[in-house]
Amino acid sequence: MLKFCTAAFAALALFAPLAAQDRLTVEQARYDQETDPVRKARALVKLGDEQIDEARKQLKNGDEVASLHTLEQYRDEVRHIDDLILTLPVDKRPFFREVRTDLVNTQNELIDALFPRQPERNSKKP
Repeated sequence: MLKFCTAAFAALALFAPLAAQDRLTVEQARYDQETDPVRKARALVKLGDEQIDEARKQLKNGDEVASLHTLEQYRDEVRHIDDLILTLPVDKRPFFREVRTDLVNTQNELIDALFPRQPERNSKKP
């Protein structure tokens, strides 16, 4: 029984990252294929959650470059909301602009939390 539990735990540990990557791939495909602006915005929320989780995992594993790349992808997708906003009737645009502003602010807070500013190493204290 102990061998079975150990094997099951090992298999779970091995496949859990693959499952997370699969979710990210599925959400990316859903976002890329969606044409309706409202549904595309909803898909971006799910995709963004997966991308943020992935960026955290990459950072935790010491891969700062990959983490930053994942966050840059998220940033680029948030910027594409501007294209969606232009397809909406003028009276609906302010609501979507507000959501976009919230996403950008949240993104900036996340980047600040993931990559806190370090005091300059070469600065001399008086």
